[in-house]
Amino acid sequence: MRDETCDVAVIGAGTAGLAAYRAATEEGARAVLIERGPGGTTCARVGCMPSKLLIAAAEAAHRAREADLFGIRIGSVSVDGPAVLERVRAERDRFVGKVLEGVDRFPEGDRLSGTARFLDSHSLAIGDAVRLRFRAAVVATGSSPAVPEPLRGLGDRLLTTDTLFEIPDLPRSLAVLGLGAVGIEIAQAMARLGVKVTAIDSGRTIAGLTEPDLLERAVAIFGGEFALLQDTRVEATRREGEGVRLSFTGKDGAGSSLEVERVLSAAGRPPNVGGLGLETTGVALDGDGMPEFDSRSLVCRGGPILIAGDADGWRPVLHEASRQGGIAGRNAAALAAGRSTEAPEPWPALAMVFTHPQAAAIGAPFETGAGDRIVAGADFGNQGRARAEGVNRGGIRLWAAPNGRLLGAEMLGPAVEHLAHIVSGALRDGLTAAALLDRPYYHPTIEEGLSSVLSEIVQKITDESRL
Repeated sequence: MRDETCDVAVIGAGTAGLAAYRAATEEGARAVLIERGPGGTTCARVGCMPSKLLIAAAEAAHRAREADLFGIRIGSVSVDGPAVLERVRAERDRFVGKVLEGVDRFPEGDRLSGTARFLDSHSLAIGDAVRLRFRAAVVATGSSPAVPEPLRGLGDRLLTTDTLFEIPDLPRSLAVLGLGAVGIEIAQAMARLGVKVTAIDSGRTIAGLTEPDLLERAVAIFGGEFALLQDTRVEATRREGEGVRLSFTGKDGAGSSLEVERVLSAAGRPPNVGGLGLETTGVALDGDGMPEFDSRSLVCRGGPILIAGDADGWRPVLHEASRQGGIAGRNAAALAAGRSTEAPEPWPALAMVFTHPQAAAIGAPFETGAGDRIVAGADFGNQGRARAEGVNRGGIRLWAAPNGRLLGAEMLGPAVEHLAHIVSGALRDGLTAAALLDRPYYHPTIEEGLSSVLSEIVQKITDESRL
């Protein structure tokens, strides 16, 4: 085993790891990037991009079927499953290739391939070939799909996002377990592509929405496109014939079963921290083996180790992984040089779901009975631009402090990805509803729906001041 040294060791070449490596080197540190493969980032290979390609195909089929609304007669619509998946893979591979090209431009001496494990607080073994001594290390090992115990043993009839996009054709029927972002996106896309879908979740939330009225609307909207089973627990599964039989208990306590061709596990992505040898570093670990860390500086308690991106499980979305990687890289370089670290204020929470209609949650979560908040809402049902385009479903809920400072929002509707960015920026800048309302809102746009909610908050504050 040969010995090498560096200032900063970065474990993982995903979004967070790449950002950490760049930030550390920009600070003057000698950084080494370690990747066990396959590389290309979770987003590009198995996450954001292939799922959006599938959603785009599904939306094309859906819009064609719905063209009658506008007096456009298309006739029957057929879906070529192999062609859909071939395009998904081709475009996915292009995105991955761009990422890998960027990594290949890093100095060869700064890249190591193999599985890393800590030997102690200042050294790593990379496979059986290299012992790497470091002054600080960044754990950016990402996450992997969870497979609940009842689904294990199904072999190739079980799909995760790591395998879904590799299948040669669309299944005839699919059970999706989990109604978070991944589950609801894939369930709707598959249904619109002609797959018979049953979506199952043990809880009551959908697409991260918790505000009661929006959640009720989401159940009605998505439940109109595929079978939706909430408060339902899968007890067992078995291979049967050419498919899978699932046995489950519904919210009424009654048992039932369902046969499908394939099952997709969309039950979350736990961090990849097992097998890293973190117990040898002196870092404080919780009962699940996760390092205890400061969410602002990303420094772990008890050693010169930092953690970033999906590996820390805090906010597992790409824009947070990129920012966290930069913070961790700069702070790792500072620790290596004996300088003080930075602890910037976290961004407002921002989560989006790219269904149709889209969903988003921004800032402070909804709280039932929070008497110190001003809550306002709008319905897209009669909103001008939404009706013109035939996408008039869903609504907006926005909450603010008594002084009008915006706190958070949930949304379900058209163009929500853009509305959510507007609100997120306002939260970052500490704006009040009145300040955000005092901006131009062009007519006719979906953004006018947001302005109407802001007007309601301002009016409620005015009414309160008159009492």
